[in-house]
Amino acid sequence: MPLTDIQAKAAKAKEKTYRLSDEKGLYLEVTKTGRKYWRYKYRFDGKEKKLAIGVYPEISLKAARIEHEKARQLLRDGIDPSAAKKAKRKGTPTNESNTFSAVARDWFQARMHDKSEGHQRRVTRAVENDLIPRLGQLDIGNIDTPTLLETLRIIESRGAIETAHRTKQIASQIFNHAKIIGMTTSNPTEGLESALKTPIKKHFSAITDPKEVGKLLVAIEEYPGSIHVKSALKLSALWFCRPGELRHLEWSNINIDENRVELVSEKTKQQHIIPICSQAREILDQLDALKGKSKYIFPSTRGASRCMSENTLRVALRSMGYSNEEMTAHGFRAMARTLLDEVLDYRIEWIEQQLAHVVKDPNGRAYNRTKHLAQRTEMMQHWADYLDELKNESTRP
Repeated sequence: MPLTDIQAKAAKAKEKTYRLSDEKGLYLEVTKTGRKYWRYKYRFDGKEKKLAIGVYPEISLKAARIEHEKARQLLRDGIDPSAAKKAKRKGTPTNESNTFSAVARDWFQARMHDKSEGHQRRVTRAVENDLIPRLGQLDIGNIDTPTLLETLRIIESRGAIETAHRTKQIASQIFNHAKIIGMTTSNPTEGLESALKTPIKKHFSAITDPKEVGKLLVAIEEYPGSIHVKSALKLSALWFCRPGELRHLEWSNINIDENRVELVSEKTKQQHIIPICSQAREILDQLDALKGKSKYIFPSTRGASRCMSENTLRVALRSMGYSNEEMTAHGFRAMARTLLDEVLDYRIEWIEQQLAHVVKDPNGRAYNRTKHLAQRTEMMQHWADYLDELKNESTRP
């Protein structure tokens, strides 16, 4: 039964500290000296915690229940009441624009609008699912390193080590944004790298054995999917650009006069050129006859206004019998890098530049996008011819 004010007032000291329960975790703690304290026992992220509400009778039963309900509402919002109280003691936000959630969303609007759909989704998950539930209502200027570390370690506790590191990087960008707009003077993520567990580095699965590459190319040729998916797989092998770059290619990226693809690298944000070999030209000509009204070379099946889904090629490879541990859409890059180097014996800097990696000359200057373009054009045609050889050898009895 709920506690009454008469019971609270009549409670006397005993040999040991004891409790008088109210309801839903609220109780009055009576010490051996007769002092009485309101406490709220609750669980947050699987751990039992206690919130100190105040001293009775300075805080009446009615007032304690009001504070108790406020704390329960914070829990429903995914916020630890004790952490919120600690942050409040350091300084209450003067308005909603000072909160972490407000600054995080302002940063997202300012910095994420030109990023890929997949990147935006990953950032949104980290901000909305891991950061805002625990930090959202706190004044961003009062969030310290231990508070942020506790949030990141909750991510670690579910085994998501790499996610914890990515979330720290996202948080760092948000706090830097807060500094720029005058909401804080420090970035609590500094120095946190060493406090987090080290993730195990993983490489994208790729087929690099020439015979197996030939079998993969035959499987692509025989794939019963749509012409757009089949063509995307073929061009992934021929161009070995990043999957997101391929999916977002528009017809305006094709420079017919120069016979090349001109795009902005998804990762480096630098201009990048892909020479078009004769095999790729044939594929593009087939797609051009079917392009309709879409600006994308690989439109989505859900509508011409969007590009192919990031899962499309992964699903295609799975349906062809290749597991995620054998081959991924990103694996075409490792496949090309390995064979161009170890089998076709091309210079590493040409290969790296064609992969749109950051390559520098002997003086430390970044190569421009047209550096070694003639050599890379010859390399890309040789690569396409080599893939044809592997495919043909795989079909011979």
